[in-house]
Amino acid sequence: MTEAYAENDQITPIVADYFSIEQVIWARPKQPFVVRYRGQLKTDDSAKAHAAMTAALKPHRMLPIFAEEGRDQIVQIVDRLPEPAPANPWVNLILFLITLLSVVFAGVLYSYEGPAPVDTVGWVNLLVNNFTVGLPFAISLLAILLAHEFGHYLAGRYHKTSVTLPYFLPFPFSPLGTLGAFIQLREPPRNKRVLLDIGLAGPLAGLAVAIPVLLYGLSLSEVSTLPEYIGPGQAFSLEGNSILYLLAKYVTQGQWLPAPADFGGMEPIAYWVRYFFTGLPTPLGGTDVLMHPIAWAGWAGLLVTALNLIPAGQLDGGHLLYSLFGNQARRLLPFILIGLAAMGFFWSGWFLWVFLIMLMGSQHAQPLDQITKLDTKRKLLAVLGLIIFILAFTPVPLRVLQGPFFGP
Repeated sequence: MTEAYAENDQITPIVADYFSIEQVIWARPKQPFVVRYRGQLKTDDSAKAHAAMTAALKPHRMLPIFAEEGRDQIVQIVDRLPEPAPANPWVNLILFLITLLSVVFAGVLYSYEGPAPVDTVGWVNLLVNNFTVGLPFAISLLAILLAHEFGHYLAGRYHKTSVTLPYFLPFPFSPLGTLGAFIQLREPPRNKRVLLDIGLAGPLAGLAVAIPVLLYGLSLSEVSTLPEYIGPGQAFSLEGNSILYLLAKYVTQGQWLPAPADFGGMEPIAYWVRYFFTGLPTPLGGTDVLMHPIAWAGWAGLLVTALNLIPAGQLDGGHLLYSLFGNQARRLLPFILIGLAAMGFFWSGWFLWVFLIMLMGSQHAQPLDQITKLDTKRKLLAVLGLIIFILAFTPVPLRVLQGPFFGP
């Protein structure tokens, strides 16, 4: 097939319109391209050149890939990818409805104070009889998740990149009732600008909903004294603190919470730094906000935003870091994994996240045009994304204390 192209070359004249060709290499059998050109683009606007070359090659069912090798630029022509098969939206809808029930159930459990049912029928009756009790939490949390995922989706549609509708993941009998949601890129992004826009649109949209939900929920919440002792058979959970969550509590309640009964002879700033990163000492006997279900959903929204912005792998933060630094971003992955593993000694869930990130691998969605860099506006947006990650990150998301427990 490649020999036929070489003998009746209609590709090189198209490439030559946009690219000063210094070398042409036609593919040998089993090589992943049709022809490869080395040289320099004739314009500084590589994004525009790639779009024009893509359109010109479309009738030939070919696709250009732009890359760099040292000081040289490479245009590699490959067979056009097949059109993605139509997705089945019923799968998305069914998963969403199951997740809705699961999250409502989590909201019911969050507010329920009676005895635990002993059989399946009892659990079903608990959900049915208290369904409306779980709705404020469910509506709030799903609004945040929907905003996040449709931020990705709409950004993909804006850039004419094929993406799936969101897939929601139910997780019954968990504190939140869901593992979140995700969308899939069904084709490579055109360039790093598109990758950043799609990757960052989700966290920004989700955060835009999560912050007002959190502030409203905290305004409905009460500040109360924490128990000094947790008795046998009892359990008490303490949510972790991010900088944004601490600020939100201060804005709505006028104090830094949780406020310990005493600082144990430590300077307040030293106490707060230690508590922020380790969750210790446990502030039993102090005061803290008892979150309304809507505040609980807002807090979860901040947590989801931070988890997605972890700068590693296939996470939104990984795409952000790759958009900024390209393949050099992989060098940071070991340090990020070591940091998460170290925090696992204070919250064991980080060990799972280390495993998941390693499972995803260090590969990123490789853009078709790897020459086009981020413009100044997008570099600022990428920095904003990293700042949001720092502000929303919760080192110890949740501590569940089971009695007898005296602290710390």
